[in-house]
Amino acid sequence: MTFTVKDTLTEAEVQSGLRAVIRDGLASQIMVTFTGGAFLVAYALKLGASNVTIGLLAAIPPLTQLIQIPSIFLVERIRKRRLISIFGSASSRIFWLLIALSPFILPLEAGLTFLIVAILLSGAFGAVSNSSWNSWMRDLIPQDRLGSFYSKRMSVAIGLSIPLGLGAGLYIDYWKKLYPNYEIYGYSMLFFLGFLAGMLGVYFISRISEPQMAPMQEKLHFFRMILQPFRDANFKSLIMFLGSWNFAVNLAAPFFTVYMLKRLQMDMSFIIALMLLSQIMNLAFLRIWGKFTDRFSNKSVLGVSGPLFIACILAWTFTTLPEKYILTIPLLVAIHVFMGISTAGVTLASGNIGLKLAPKGQATAFLATNSVVNSLAAGIAPILGGKFADFFAGRELSWTLKWTSPGRELYLPTLNLQQWDFFFFFAFLIGLYSMHRLAMVKEVGEVEEKIVVQELISEVRRRMLDVSTVGGLRQMVNFPFLVAKHLLVPSRRRREASLSPEPPKKFMGK
Repeated sequence: MTFTVKDTLTEAEVQSGLRAVIRDGLASQIMVTFTGGAFLVAYALKLGASNVTIGLLAAIPPLTQLIQIPSIFLVERIRKRRLISIFGSASSRIFWLLIALSPFILPLEAGLTFLIVAILLSGAFGAVSNSSWNSWMRDLIPQDRLGSFYSKRMSVAIGLSIPLGLGAGLYIDYWKKLYPNYEIYGYSMLFFLGFLAGMLGVYFISRISEPQMAPMQEKLHFFRMILQPFRDANFKSLIMFLGSWNFAVNLAAPFFTVYMLKRLQMDMSFIIALMLLSQIMNLAFLRIWGKFTDRFSNKSVLGVSGPLFIACILAWTFTTLPEKYILTIPLLVAIHVFMGISTAGVTLASGNIGLKLAPKGQATAFLATNSVVNSLAAGIAPILGGKFADFFAGRELSWTLKWTSPGRELYLPTLNLQQWDFFFFFAFLIGLYSMHRLAMVKEVGEVEEKIVVQELISEVRRRMLDVSTVGGLRQMVNFPFLVAKHLLVPSRRRREASLSPEPPKKFMGK
């Protein structure tokens, strides 16, 4: 492979590259499904991980993104982003093969240390890949289709991960029943499958054409590059919003699984089912949010999905009063439904808004600096959470309403915070602050949040009516097969249609 860089790409090369990006998204999602989330946390707990270790494992991926800064110099010097992305991705994903093999070749007490070191090195090589990937995608994907394209990529990936995640959860429970003394080897099998999927993604990355990078306007200086985005008032406001938002989310999110496993004493299969429910809602709303980011703006979508997400974080504190009660399960179901809806909008819009506001020709530096700030915030938060989890384990804040009458006394618990509940509450407060910072960001096309809410309600109502028909049900059943056919066996007619896309429709308002 020569890794040639072309001055300009033909429309056919762009469309072929976009299909390969989606296929890489599918392979990468399979890897993440089998190697991350609840499976990684449960595996670490089996190795004897403490709260501090769980926080550290959650902090490593964002903190390793700091390597994107020196990676910028590598990208600007070599100027072959496909070469760097392939090398970084392959090096990063091969560590999951080593993690999968570690229970067979290492003693149990050394497994946890090896896991931490392997994830650290995997994240470091992944950061090198991401630095070139972001700049590459900034030049490859048409700017007027960012929202719709990434929503499609995310939706097909999540659609594939739903049955795979459910099957993996059932597999772990079944393995545990068959081999209760060898449960840890069941996770090794999942990690190995994740490694294979990750390497398949590297192959798809190699099939994407690369356009020529924009010439450097001046010599790259480290500190000048770091400070440059902060001189742009609008991008500085974006950095402040995303930094505080990532701190709030990562203060709470890494401990959701630990909370359900330890505090609520739930089975892995039920936890995976809740996560899959969240992913289903995420999948259902990705296309809607993607259309809204192109139709209105990323900021408008964040203004609606962001507050909904932080409200879900606060709702976690009410799942115990002070222990499990009759509304615990219904509340968990509702939380995961609305977290899936809001996460789709937040993930899509927060990723696109940085790509959109970064000046052309300076995207690598701007996006890397933004990534550094977000990584610091997302990395520090879970470490603090893990550090203080044991401290808050011995503290409790409760608020109980008391009614006294001549015949009896009635106690109504309204609030009870213990251990992880404190992090959920603090994350909610910081999330409110981040929404204040979002208001200072300016983006072309932004509208008031109430307009987005009205359109969202109308879109949901319309889709519910579609699903209620026989034709709608048939579409739901055929959806996975249509996606597979579209991605894997594109017809000549579809390729011809993709070369002359329909112009975007102009929004006339309600």
